[in-house]
Amino acid sequence: MNAEPRIVPPPRTPGESGLPNNETAPPELATVPRTLPSWHVWLLRFRALLFVTLCATFGVLLIILPWTPKWTDNPLLLTSPDLRSFIANGFVRGIASGLGVLDLWLGFWEAIHYHEVPKDSG
Repeated sequence: MNAEPRIVPPPRTPGESGLPNNETAPPELATVPRTLPSWHVWLLRFRALLFVTLCATFGVLLIILPWTPKWTDNPLLLTSPDLRSFIANGFVRGIASGLGVLDLWLGFWEAIHYHEVPKDSG
């Protein structure tokens, strides 16, 4: 049994919907699921774990890789010296590292703000 108090809004009559001209609320706003099946909760957890892992991995990779020799000395850039000099520019490396920091922040933000729909104790 769950001991947490639940706030239940008082029932409204059709004229008290809060919408102009006594309109009713759209069905997508009127029906909110209170619980999710257990398999759906596990899918949400797996998606969040995968997203956070990918964001952290790519973020660290984008922060570190532009400042290593592998950034410019790779087989893709050896045939194009103009592209290689552009990629070796500090501004381009800084943009890549900034995207890495943004990617890390996005992953950790998702991990911190993850929440599930509470199970109904009724």
